[in-house]
Amino acid sequence: MVYVLFYLTEVDVMIKNLVKHGNSWALVIDRPILDLLNIAPEDPLEITTDGRSVVVSPAGVSDHSERVRAAGERIQEKYAGAFKKLAE
Repeated sequence: MVYVLFYLTEVDVMIKNLVKHGNSWALVIDRPILDLLNIAPEDPLEITTDGRSVVVSPAGVSDHSERVRAAGERIQEKYAGAFKKLAE
């Protein structure tokens, strides 16, 4: 008997079904996916298509810039001592 283990990574496929939401249909994005993409539920999303696929991404360049700035600040706080030693 052969057992195959796999783990969901950024390139694996997840099959989802649409769910009824009022008079519309919705795609529910699970919390682990939101966390992986660093998307908060209140973040505006940009939806594009090529006619066959749907791409969902955070909206706006300024939002992306703000996230990068915030990430840089967190890194600076966490590794301030190491950065100081490297600069010496």
